[in-house]
Amino acid sequence: MTAARPRVDVVVPAHDEEDRIGACLDALLVACERLAVDRPGTNVAVTVVLDGCTDGTSAVVAGYPVSVVETEHVGVGRARTIGAAHALRAHPGDPSHRWLAHTDADSRVPERWLVQQADALAAGTHVLVGAVVPDPDDLDPVVLARWRRAHPPGAALGHVHGANLGVLAAVYTALGGFDPVPEHEDVRLVERARATGFVVDATIELPVVTSGRFAGRTPGGYAEHLRQQYGDAS
Repeated sequence: MTAARPRVDVVVPAHDEEDRIGACLDALLVACERLAVDRPGTNVAVTVVLDGCTDGTSAVVAGYPVSVVETEHVGVGRARTIGAAHALRAHPGDPSHRWLAHTDADSRVPERWLVQQADALAAGTHVLVGAVVPDPDDLDPVVLARWRRAHPPGAALGHVHGANLGVLAAVYTALGGFDPVPEHEDVRLVERARATGFVVDATIELPVVTSGRFAGRTPGGYAEHLRQQYGDAS
C-alpha cells in the first residue's frame, strides 16, 4: 500500500484586511514555492476565511490561488475553526499525516515557514508554537526600541500567537478544535494540548512578521499587547 503523502493546510482568518492581506498571501505563495523545492511530495493549500468583511478584502483575495470561505462576522476563534473544517473536508485523508498551519491576514510568514511546519509534522510534533515580531514600519522608533530591549536576540518569552501556530490534524480533532471565543482561542488550544499530554514544541526560529498597529481586530489581541507593554512614543 502506498504511504499517504504528507499535507499542510494553511488557514488565514481575515476581517477587513484589504490593506494587508495581499502581502500576507504573497508571502505564503513564496513559502509554498519553497516547500515544493525543499520538501517535494508534501501537498499544501491555503484557505482564507472572510470573516464578515465589509471592505475590499474579498476583491484582493480573489486574485490569489487560494480557497475562500465567506461567513458572517463570527470572530477569529470561530473563523479559524471554519477554515480548518473546510480544509479537512475539501481534502479527506489520514489526519495523522496532515498538519494545520495558522497565521493571520495582517502577517507575513518567512520563506521557509512551511518547510518548518512540514518538518514538525515529519518529526512527530503535535503542536508547534512559533514566534512573531512586529512590523518595524508600523512602530514609532521609540516604541520599536522598547520592544527590542525586551526581546534580545535568542529570547524566548513563551507567548502563543495564532499568527504562527501549527497543529497535527489528528490532535486538533482530538482537542475539539478552537474554542468559539472572541480572542485567545490560540492560547486555550495550546493549554488543552499540554494538559492532555500532547507534545507541544516551541521555536523562535523563523518568526512571523505581524502588524505593529495598536488598534487590532480583537480587544485583547497582539495589538493591545503592544499598546499595553510598550505604550506610545512619549
